[in-house]
Amino acid sequence: MSLRRAYPESEIDWLVQDSFIGAIAAHPDLTSAVPFARKQLGRDLRAARSGSLVSLVRDLRRRRYDIVIDAQGLARSGLLSALSGAPIRVGHADARELGWLPLTHKVRSDQTHTVDRMLDLLRPLDAEPIPDLRLHCADSDRRFAEQLVGTTQPVVLAPTSRWPAKRWPAERWAQLADRLRREAIGPLVVVGGPGEQPQCETLLERAAQHDGTIDLVGATSVGQLMAVIERSRLVIANDSAALHMAVGFDRPLVGLFGPTDLSRVGPYGRDTDVIQHIDTDQVFDHKNEANAALMDRIGVDEVFSAAMRRLSRASARTHA
Repeated sequence: MSLRRAYPESEIDWLVQDSFIGAIAAHPDLTSAVPFARKQLGRDLRAARSGSLVSLVRDLRRRRYDIVIDAQGLARSGLLSALSGAPIRVGHADARELGWLPLTHKVRSDQTHTVDRMLDLLRPLDAEPIPDLRLHCADSDRRFAEQLVGTTQPVVLAPTSRWPAKRWPAERWAQLADRLRREAIGPLVVVGGPGEQPQCETLLERAAQHDGTIDLVGATSVGQLMAVIERSRLVIANDSAALHMAVGFDRPLVGLFGPTDLSRVGPYGRDTDVIQHIDTDQVFDHKNEANAALMDRIGVDEVFSAAMRRLSRASARTHA
């Protein structure tokens, strides 16, 4: 929104990994979502093949960009910003992997949260930063969600994470689902990415004994997952994409956090919706599996109580 308001007549494209394109393809402020096959590009470069990189660069140069904003701040994104041919290249002064080298405008930010740091990249462009995190779904993805749950609003459970230290124990997810089902709150939808089924086995095996639980683990595209979350009554999630999608659709949520710094990457503006029990001198390191003990501090009772409070408030707003 910030760029569209500052440059209402411009073409605004977003270069994005092909597997994530569904997250932004329907955004009304974009001219195009430009996919790149990150995995294929990596395989080609490791094998000393340049075909996919040359094809991508040709596509970028054909578009004749005036400005490139590198919000990722890595060597790969910095290289692509340079190869695009854009004369103005904006990015983080502290970009990792020397990603700042190709930049013409290096922005230093005193902000903590990733969203605010990205908004600071607008400063050299005289664009007003507007913290609008709204997400948008394609009609085809909305039809998928409607066919799945009809007119009901499900409670979405997102019990998976790439990092073990970010996972709430599987048995507790199963206990939580049991208690939610007893409250007759409507369908439960369990979501997760491809290959994450083993993280959900306990929950899904128990759910198979009851009606009203829909298993979507590994069964949705990014866009379809967004559409399911868009129509949800509540999202309960580990620190994962599903949680940030709930923020983008302004859905009630309960976030379960362990060794993650909320001030940097928590759900933007929604810290009060997070359950986290940390020490005052906590060192945040989600890559260290020993820190999974922080997730063990979160009890089923407090998550269930938080979920019921969110559902009660949402129901009160609906009937107001």
